[in-house]
Amino acid sequence: MNRSRITIAGAGSIGCFVGGLLVHQGFDVRFLARPSMIEAVRKQGLRLSDFGGLDLHVPEILAFEDEEQALDGADLVLVCVKAGDTEKMGRVINTYARSAQVISLQNGVGNASTLRDVLPGADVRGGMVPFNVVSSASGQYHRATSGDILVEQGPLPELSGTHATWRSVNNIEAVQWGKLLINLGNAVNALADMPLLDQLNDRKWRLLMADQMIEALRVLRAANISPAKTSAVPPGLIPHILRLPTSLFRVVASQMLTIDRQARSSMWDDLQHGRKTEIEALQGAILQLAERFGRQAPLNARMRVLIRTAEAAADGPPGLGVEQVRGQKS
Repeated sequence: MNRSRITIAGAGSIGCFVGGLLVHQGFDVRFLARPSMIEAVRKQGLRLSDFGGLDLHVPEILAFEDEEQALDGADLVLVCVKAGDTEKMGRVINTYARSAQVISLQNGVGNASTLRDVLPGADVRGGMVPFNVVSSASGQYHRATSGDILVEQGPLPELSGTHATWRSVNNIEAVQWGKLLINLGNAVNALADMPLLDQLNDRKWRLLMADQMIEALRVLRAANISPAKTSAVPPGLIPHILRLPTSLFRVVASQMLTIDRQARSSMWDDLQHGRKTEIEALQGAILQLAERFGRQAPLNARMRVLIRTAEAAADGPPGLGVEQVRGQKS
């Protein structure tokens, strides 16, 4: 058993997958999760799989609904809640585990800053999880894309294992902006209601993703923000790769990212289960910068409107076509 006690603060798809791997590595891991999640895990444990053939059953997990039990004695807290719940979770951590090291493994930019504001004096680090995790059934989580977990530089327990690599970087905010650009595609995937691989194999959808990313890149340039690459190529080249003919795109993309047929975006999963999405932490962040620096981002604005509409309808992913998403007549 590794000595460090780790709490997963927000055991959704990413939290369960990362936490399950850490349990398998011998860490004492506690899961702060919804009651329904806890009940499922207590009955059958976690089953973790991935694109490379991983099939791991983690039968015994210490998972607690109670905040104090989950956080008491934690050496390390991995924050995996939605970006909108960051401040609330920070206050919970401040009450029960104020001496713990805290790492944000959330989508978006600024979560670590929010945590620092409510955890004065704590060792808080930003992080970035590059891979996609799909919940295929109760207690089953499938990693459908590749990549290493990146954490802001500084002292860190040795968390890497056979099935996941953790690396320190000195430019985590730039990395997070790079990931945010990729994550703008989450809304496109959620609105289309189709496997991500199928969507990427359709040039019309890729052109839509490219147009949205170019719009965002222009806003970031106006704000003097330089996003770091989170794949094999710089962010500025990704729209050009998306615009390639499909046969050539497949060759180039295969060298950038491993992805299997189960991959769908976390935003699709949120709509599927009637949860609020992270649209404000993604497209919303671009639109805030656009307003601040006097730029326009109409495609990002439309994505936000369509996702909010789908949230309000509470009828799952709407299954729109490319022209519908663009707002064009078919």
